[in-house]
Amino acid sequence: MSYTKYKLLKIRVHRGVAFTTIDNPPVNLITPDLVMELEMFAREVAADDKVRVIVFDSADPDFFLAHYDVGELNQLPDEVPPKSTELHEFNKINEAFRTMPKVSIAKIEGIARGGGSEFVLALDMRFGVIGKTIVGQPEVLVGIIPGGGGTQRLPRLMGRSRAMEVILSGNDLSAELAERYGYINRAFRPEELNSFVKALAYRIASLPPETIALAKRAVLTAEELPIVEGLLEETDLFNQAVALPAAKQRMSLLLKMDGQSREMERGSR
Repeated sequence: MSYTKYKLLKIRVHRGVAFTTIDNPPVNLITPDLVMELEMFAREVAADDKVRVIVFDSADPDFFLAHYDVGELNQLPDEVPPKSTELHEFNKINEAFRTMPKVSIAKIEGIARGGGSEFVLALDMRFGVIGKTIVGQPEVLVGIIPGGGGTQRLPRLMGRSRAMEVILSGNDLSAELAERYGYINRAFRPEELNSFVKALAYRIASLPPETIALAKRAVLTAEELPIVEGLLEETDLFNQAVALPAAKQRMSLLLKMDGQSREMERGSR
């Protein structure tokens, strides 16, 4: 796929990785136009067999995604509508990236608040920069609550009490505190982030696509199933992985290289 029809997303595919830069000036607000492009991208990349990993970053050095456009939120009805039985569009996009059989990574070098935070929370991994990355859910400060998954994803990442602190304080979290709380995977010095994320993305993309999909599916079951059901699902997915021709080939190569010897086991992978 060429990915040339986007205006707010700049997409470059290299070695199985779709490097996707968000560019919606002046501060990368989540607007209807950006939502439309994210939805289109989610559909296209899910069907692209050449892509195994997606890395999101921002063209703005200060803002990853500022938040959802408050002007749009302020136009929502004064009358409370009936409780919906379907996800709204933004939640559908976030769930598409969370569940698709590809790995999604956020490289957060600036601010990701509100809906921006909720978008990265739906991705598989998040990495930040010490002194630059800011994440948070400030919705309560304007009288509302997170509506794009923040109240559901944060407790799963950091526990109920810390999620309550983040959501009810509306405070910003630095990269260091976000790492400590489990909001992001790691906080790097500025000169370290790009090389780490790129190396990780290429390493994952070098794996068989079926293995990536099965591993992700197995991890997601931990969020969705009780432990015994999850273990049964893991065993089924493991058996599918072992039967893959690519897995047989790689295991045979490991044995041929004497990969279980003391010397080989002590080396780095």
